[in-house]
Amino acid sequence: MQGEKNLTEKTSHDYDIRKVESCSFGQQHEFGLSENAGTKRNIKSRHAQMIAIGGSIGTGLFLGSGQALAIGGPALLFLAYSLTSLLVYGVMTAVIETSTFLPVSGASMAYYAKRFVSPSLGFALGWLYFYSFGIIVAYELTAASIVINFWPNNVHIAVWITIMMIVIVGLNFCPVGIYAEAEFWFAGIKVVMILGLLILSVVLMLGGGPNGDRVGFRYWDDPGAVDEYIVGGTAELMVFTSGEMKNPRKNLPTAARHFFVRLMVFYVLSTLAIGIICQSNSKDLTSSNGTANASPWVIAIRNAGISALPSIINAGILTSAWSAGNSYLYMSSRSLYSLAIAGNAPKIFARCNRYGLPIYAVIASSCFAPLAYLNCSDQAGTVFNWFISLTNTAGYTSWIFCCIIFFRFRKACEKQSISVPYQSPVQPWAAWVCVVLFSILLLCNGFTLFFPGQFTASGFLTTYLGIALFLVLYFGHRIVSGRNQAWVIKPEMVDLVTGVKEVEADAQMWTKIAQEQKYGRPAWLKPIALIWE
Repeated sequence: MQGEKNLTEKTSHDYDIRKVESCSFGQQHEFGLSENAGTKRNIKSRHAQMIAIGGSIGTGLFLGSGQALAIGGPALLFLAYSLTSLLVYGVMTAVIETSTFLPVSGASMAYYAKRFVSPSLGFALGWLYFYSFGIIVAYELTAASIVINFWPNNVHIAVWITIMMIVIVGLNFCPVGIYAEAEFWFAGIKVVMILGLLILSVVLMLGGGPNGDRVGFRYWDDPGAVDEYIVGGTAELMVFTSGEMKNPRKNLPTAARHFFVRLMVFYVLSTLAIGIICQSNSKDLTSSNGTANASPWVIAIRNAGISALPSIINAGILTSAWSAGNSYLYMSSRSLYSLAIAGNAPKIFARCNRYGLPIYAVIASSCFAPLAYLNCSDQAGTVFNWFISLTNTAGYTSWIFCCIIFFRFRKACEKQSISVPYQSPVQPWAAWVCVVLFSILLLCNGFTLFFPGQFTASGFLTTYLGIALFLVLYFGHRIVSGRNQAWVIKPEMVDLVTGVKEVEADAQMWTKIAQEQKYGRPAWLKPIALIWE
């Protein structure tokens, strides 16, 4: 459309690369708020919403849930996933409120931590994101290569790792619009598969399988709803995409509202269905082969006498691992890009090519992927496990600080009488609950080590090593930057001005474009556009 072209050209001219003095950083930064500065806004609303749910569905829902079922039984599995889903939603609404106010290029919770809380927290949190997401890329590559062994083959695992690595890295080197489109379809496959499995679960529950066995809630009685154990859990993904999202002030709150429904459907209903159709004492649940043979869905399907579906499910699990690795590499690279924008990493990682891709940040993050080759031998696999241990507590740590960042942001807005474009009705109470419960979960992550006869030094280190590294990063930065640095920036001193005018102009541009498109398309296309844009 001519109007859209002229408006875009005008905005690009008016808001080319802007050098803005930041009160809290004390140095100049390129915020890249237009289509020609820094990263580009090529992630559509449908991309963002599917990336949000797709990035949270990895191999854990299909394989890891089986081990959880074997350990705790169907009732605890259902309660654990329900509680975690509610907590994740609490974190999600908190970070969306913050990022909707300031969805700048290079946005991340680490960027907001430096700007709203303290430089040291921003430094530590940013590097936590960078290395943890990068290492998990290698983990997902390994998981995907193992899943392939469900189908008999003589191909060495290193070959499969190489093939999948090339695809994942290649997609992340594409313009963000291509990456987002690919991830949209990857996530779509997972969504369709889960919905199909939920329908199948109802059929099997009511006795519609080939063997006619009406399962009902039989397995909640035998072997039982709760099993004995010892005694006789990507919310931030939406923030990373905000700097490259079209019309983020509109699309971020929309994605947050839809996210809750999807969490309930894909996680809560899935775990309820798993506990209904699969026995918690099935031996295959605890098999270590890592293929679809250990999936509770596959076990239930085989017990029902269906032979064709396991291979289809395994293909879906493979797609999930592939997609998750794709998302984690994106988040790792954007974490490094955000660190560079904030002045916490070399400036070279803030450079973007003409497509708006932070190419050097992607190259650096891709260097984690070859760690997957360590699993090609048993001895090197031990080293790989130590790398993975660094990420064990990263999720809980980051979610706790996401809530703290949100508290400081709200306090600063209150002190400075600043209104925000989006507020969740569940906040700030949900964030307080998340801080308390995630802190407990963080400290109790290795609770089994403290039972008689269970403690080992290696187990303790692999469980809590990530916490120690985060503290080293945080206090190391405080020492290097000077002890006079305040622990927390005072609310009245928080910078709530820099970049806001550009964000508001950007929002006005997208609103005008949307209005022109609305009046310029046939009425029968409008419902389709609501879904597809």
